[in-house]
Amino acid sequence: MPPSEQPENGHPAPSLDLAASAVELTRQICDIESVSGDETPLADAIEAALAGLDHLEILRDGDTIVARTRLGRPLRAIIAGHIDTVPLNGNLPTRFETIDGVDYLWGRGTVDMKSGTAVQLKLAAELTDPSIDVTWMWYDHEEVSAELNGLGRLARNSPELFAGDFAILGEPSNGRVEGGCNGNLRVEVRTRGLRAHSARSWVGDNAIHKLALVLQTLAEYVPREVEVEGLVYREGLNAVGISGGVAGNVIPDEAMVHINYRFAPSRSGAEAVAHLEELFAGYEVTVVDLAEGARPGLTAPIAQGFLEAVGGEARPKYGWTDVARFSALGIPAVNYGPGDPLKAHADDERVPLDQIVDCERGLRAWLTAG
Repeated sequence: MPPSEQPENGHPAPSLDLAASAVELTRQICDIESVSGDETPLADAIEAALAGLDHLEILRDGDTIVARTRLGRPLRAIIAGHIDTVPLNGNLPTRFETIDGVDYLWGRGTVDMKSGTAVQLKLAAELTDPSIDVTWMWYDHEEVSAELNGLGRLARNSPELFAGDFAILGEPSNGRVEGGCNGNLRVEVRTRGLRAHSARSWVGDNAIHKLALVLQTLAEYVPREVEVEGLVYREGLNAVGISGGVAGNVIPDEAMVHINYRFAPSRSGAEAVAHLEELFAGYEVTVVDLAEGARPGLTAPIAQGFLEAVGGEARPKYGWTDVARFSALGIPAVNYGPGDPLKAHADDERVPLDQIVDCERGLRAWLTAG
């Protein structure tokens, strides 16, 4: 019995209609709950919906589904989207609503990023003879820790699937092209002191007080705006957590401030770490997380053709996305998908219907250009 027909708790497993409009398909996909770690029902539905399409080779790795054409074209693009969401908060099932004359689809995943996935699935099914070869990837575990990321797992297990000249990630970008992404670095800056009774504080050494200069440095820091291949990336350096203290009558011997640095893709991860070590020289600096950025990825002719087909000017991506994984493999990559990133993960997450339609039109125009 195929996955889409297997009973689940007495009910048929969910299925998808790839002949539906991209808007309706978005609703179908969103109404299949797929919080990170629970993507199997949606992955099964995607695999079943694609089964029998002769122009696609279908492969599966865990809950990641890959579909690719084998037409022998001189160029190949990888077009990817994740199928998981952050946890629900009363925002399923989806519903249509109109606000200030704009029609939306409301609900978890509509922005991040099942509307982009729906557009991709529809085009994968319908475009039997695209002008370039395409490898479509729909992957699991994007919203959780990096070691679980389905795209990373696929790259480790099947690196040959990542042969391509250009990559597009369907992350929400308001239907505009956003090139590359900032890198992301988190460090802990620690100070050490000496415990003592607070009634005799002069015999101790207060570690919390020693953080004053660290916090002053952060407050006075002026983030850079860096032009990289024509796009201006805005950096950010901020304290995102602070800890210290033993008891109400004890001078603390240790304190820590947790710092997040969003750095432009002109810097490598190692250069970003060196910058913070220089900025906080004399302090104990420990790296707890580091993700490389990605350059804009718009200089290659295939990228320029994509930008021309979808229209508009490219913008920088300030947040980190999986385009960095493609960039690390030497594949230029951009973000392009429906939805306002400010509504990603929000309780009132909602996507304008016209952005879904526009993104479908743009990708279709590029993939069918003669």
